[in-house]
Amino acid sequence: MKKMILIAFVALFSVTTYAQTTKVGTVDADYILSKMPELTGAQEALKVYNLDLEKQLKEKLDTYDTVYKAAEAGFEAMTDAEKTAKQEELAGMETDITKFRNNGTQLVQLKQNEVLQPLYKKIGDVVSVVAKELTYTQILNIGNNNNLAYVDPAHDITLKVLAKMGITVE
Repeated sequence: MKKMILIAFVALFSVTTYAQTTKVGTVDADYILSKMPELTGAQEALKVYNLDLEKQLKEKLDTYDTVYKAAEAGFEAMTDAEKTAKQEELAGMETDITKFRNNGTQLVQLKQNEVLQPLYKKIGDVVSVVAKELTYTQILNIGNNNNLAYVDPAHDITLKVLAKMGITVE
């Protein structure tokens, strides 16, 4: 008798577990981002930021060049202590320029994240709405880093998300 109850319980549990299936869909967030009109403003902000960094670098290089030429012109008249101080000043400026160049890429990446994050959040919010409407339990982003072995296009909600956002695609 206990064996029959156990078998019935296992069968009932298996049916219940099987009924709770997952529905997986995909979305291409990068494609959606490329179609968003707000992207133009974000790109413009990045362009302005890049130009500002380039201007700062040019100012540093110009200052270095001015100090170097002045030191070179008066090098013969300087005392040993003045020569050493000027060389240390120039070395410090060179280090500052090198650090600024090296950090430039990281600064641009941080700025890009800052301006694109609200757009990706907007996409994520709409993906959540569409996924719930279509009863998906999981949505995978297939963007530029598509590492999936197979994706059925029938489960791609990218166009539905674009439509929900009011963006038309040719």
